[in-house]
Amino acid sequence: MSDTPTTLLEFPCRFPIKAMGPAESGLEDVVVEIVERHAPGVDEAAIRVRSSRGGKWIAITIVIEAQSKPQLDAIYRELSAHELVAWAL
Repeated sequence: MSDTPTTLLEFPCRFPIKAMGPAESGLEDVVVEIVERHAPGVDEAAIRVRSSRGGKWIAITIVIEAQSKPQLDAIYRELSAHELVAWAL
């Protein structure tokens, strides 16, 4: 049995990381910092921020060049643990 995590993705690949949380919280900076820590060199053009209809929430999507499942797992683990992140997809 292999120690390599099972995944249907073929690495490297472009992969969107999405996090959502309160709009007035500095969430964008937090998400970019966390993703950048695990995937250095995030391109500004790869970052998209959308507000909810009522303006209470924002969603930040960052498309990265993912290198491995453990890299993605580390990003999601850190995003999910942060107090400002309500959801990470």
